[in-house]
Amino acid sequence: MRFWTADQTSLKQKHRMHIDSYQFGEIVIDGTSYANDCLIFSGAVHPKWWRKQGHLLSAEDLQSIITAKPSILVVGCGASGVMKVPDKTQQVLQEYGIQCEVLDTYKAVERFNELSQAGANVAAALHLTC
Repeated sequence: MRFWTADQTSLKQKHRMHIDSYQFGEIVIDGTSYANDCLIFSGAVHPKWWRKQGHLLSAEDLQSIITAKPSILVVGCGASGVMKVPDKTQQVLQEYGIQCEVLDTYKAVERFNELSQAGANVAAALHLTC
């Protein structure tokens, strides 16, 4: 018979996602490599993320993140920052109480790790190319 203690449960809940590395077209998160755009929220990676309009991020593209209700969303707009986040998308996030930080993906990786390590309820939407 196995007994679960509060300590074992809290250890699982305290796991913080960490982005190990990023280069154009590839990201390594908690030791696993991904070659497609991805979302990170609720302690998990959601790979193969697609947007309806490619390089234009809409609130509809972020429904799963909005439902998860993080405090902060870090958006990585690609290596060169090609993906755009319209004001309307940022306004919708704000209406749901989600602070949005828009950066190129290199800086977004650094910011996500910083916030995650500090214990923030943070999510990321990461475009890996352009």
